[in-house]
Amino acid sequence: MSGLLPFPPHTSLEAIQVIFLLFAGHALMDYPLQGEFLSTCKNRHLLYKLQDPSRPVQIWPWCMSAHCLLHACMVWAITGCFITCLVEFVLHWVIDFAKCENKTTFNQDQALHYVCKVVYVVVAMLW
Repeated sequence: MSGLLPFPPHTSLEAIQVIFLLFAGHALMDYPLQGEFLSTCKNRHLLYKLQDPSRPVQIWPWCMSAHCLLHACMVWAITGCFITCLVEFVLHWVIDFAKCENKTTFNQDQALHYVCKVVYVVVAMLW
């Protein structure tokens, strides 16, 4: 599958363009497209506090996985690289889980996500 731009990028300009798209994709998936349902239901502690019968605590891993799958598919669409998609799924899951467990702050969570995007491009260029 071919991505929106050459991946791995061949020039610094292409690398910057891919990073920009990955950042934009992350912002899109983490804010307007995440929605209140996934934002709340991916966090088992919030579900436990809510005690909402329509949102049982047991759904949190499914909601976390759905959220991370959307991010991973965005990375795949941009890069055309399924391996990078899989790496994004796993890393996004781990990073968001750490945030939901209060191991990281919101700012640390976001910084880790953006650093991952840069690392994907750098590793692809060096590979």
